[in-house]
Amino acid sequence: MERSTRQRSAIRAVIEAAGRPLSPAEICDAAQAEVPGLGIATVYRNLKQLLEAEEIASVVLPGESARFEPVHHGHHHHFQCNDCKRVFDVHECPGDLDRLAPKGFEVAHHELTLYGRCGECAGATRRRRTRAG
Repeated sequence: MERSTRQRSAIRAVIEAAGRPLSPAEICDAAQAEVPGLGIATVYRNLKQLLEAEEIASVVLPGESARFEPVHHGHHHHFQCNDCKRVFDVHECPGDLDRLAPKGFEVAHHELTLYGRCGECAGATRRRRTRAG
């Protein structure tokens, strides 16, 4: 990997602190607090280098652009909010899924994504209902 830069350090810190996978735009917005004027092209360039150095991992959900998270999370799954489109980590796992595979098949690995409303969006919906009712 190339030498560490202020931009890369800010991008790495944002990803580490987030606690959930972030889109490049979310990373750029948050890292601009540390590096004003940081552009999206610089973010993409640094994400590529961090991926190559295996410091971060990409999270790709069907029909969505990649998001990024630290590699040290280990095996986990994701939840995507249907309203705000943010993605969150799910650290629980249903475990051995061989029982779901067709007879005679062996599961090598699995990915599981849950969809619904995050706590913030669900709370906003409940508050709107309460005021309307």
